[in-house]
Amino acid sequence: MTDLSTVLETTGALAGAGGLGYAKVRAPRVYWSLVGLPVTWGRFSFTYRSTMDVCGLTVQPSRLRAFLARNIAHTEVQPVPPKVRHVRGTSTGLRVTLRLPAGLEPADLVAASERLRHAWGVHSVTVTETKPGHVELRMTGYDVLRRVRMPRRARPEGLAVPVALREDGTAFVRDYRQIPMALTLGANNSGKSVYQRNLIKGLAKLPVALVGIDCKRGVEQSAYAARLSALATTPDDSASLLDVLVGEMESRFELLSLHGVSDMWDLPAGLRPVPVVVLVDEVAELFLISSKKDEDRRELIVTALIRLAQMARAVGIHLEVCGQRFGSELGRGATMLRAQLTGRVVHRVNDKQTAEMGLADVAPDAVLTASLIPAERPGTAVATDSTGGWAKIRTPHTSRAEAAAVCREFAHLVPDLPALAPYRPHEPAIVPVSGPSLVKPFPVTD
Repeated sequence: MTDLSTVLETTGALAGAGGLGYAKVRAPRVYWSLVGLPVTWGRFSFTYRSTMDVCGLTVQPSRLRAFLARNIAHTEVQPVPPKVRHVRGTSTGLRVTLRLPAGLEPADLVAASERLRHAWGVHSVTVTETKPGHVELRMTGYDVLRRVRMPRRARPEGLAVPVALREDGTAFVRDYRQIPMALTLGANNSGKSVYQRNLIKGLAKLPVALVGIDCKRGVEQSAYAARLSALATTPDDSASLLDVLVGEMESRFELLSLHGVSDMWDLPAGLRPVPVVVLVDEVAELFLISSKKDEDRRELIVTALIRLAQMARAVGIHLEVCGQRFGSELGRGATMLRAQLTGRVVHRVNDKQTAEMGLADVAPDAVLTASLIPAERPGTAVATDSTGGWAKIRTPHTSRAEAAAVCREFAHLVPDLPALAPYRPHEPAIVPVSGPSLVKPFPVTD
């Protein structure tokens, strides 16, 4: 009987260990909740003060505190670490809210985030300033970008779309009210097209006008024709369409001037024009010319894009520019346009110079990270936010057919914009697949 109980106990222990090992690989959220979170929470609680001290994140106490320690408590004066205000566990990591003492700033914790990651044995540590004097340490227990699962609570309001997952387990939201213009860079098979599909899939459900510019004869964006208000598939059509958009921008400015406001969102809801999002699939095709006679067309395109990027935010026209490379070698006006595109998303690139084109002027610390994105992780990118920081993100895989199905489902949301009506793409009719007839034939004669 004793031998049987020993065998059962051993078998149970091995099965439990095997189950935890399987969960660690196949179900990391379950493993983190059962094992990783309690262990990390305990390690953080027991080693917090010493870790902050060795990482250089402590300051000398105030004179009053030092006086009380020497004369009332009769203890040695110790350096003061940030005060822990709140600790909260999540399905992906640990959130710690800290109150910074005088003499420390969030940049100090950002510089030490790699040391904190190794000290507490977590996958990553990111620092976010919540309010003056307070920061939040977002510790991720495992690699959440290996299998992207978007948070269920990622339901932003307004003109915002969750398109990817951040390295800290939160959703990366493309908010056009905060970042009206953006640039997305990436090499072939880097996930740039998937990022755009997720963006179109989310925008298709919102009351906005979608304008596509795809000079690859529409091979990418023609599938979304049911939801597009306009589509240009050649450089000539793009020049004409952009000229119409500039005219729409000017008419909207006249509307703002008539009502004495400086922003479209200050207008009453009944008078507010519908927002417009312009999706440029490959911006280099708009800059390149094959002969001297194309120079005039190029100047019209570049001038229109720069005017839209500089002024169209106030009237609800937004640019979403994509490309493999976007530098001064494209010609005059390229760097000026790039400077107006405040949002940056850089996928895997072929050279460091391309990463610098997208990130060096807004987040120089992120250039190295963007240059090291592996090819076997498509969809991984470095994205900047409205606060000037940056984060590593990964887009969940969305097929072209799935995005096209969402566009057809919400085709009724296409707004009525007479200026864009001539450019409305034709949606081909769905031809039923031929199959066997269900009608039983009758002979002419018996």
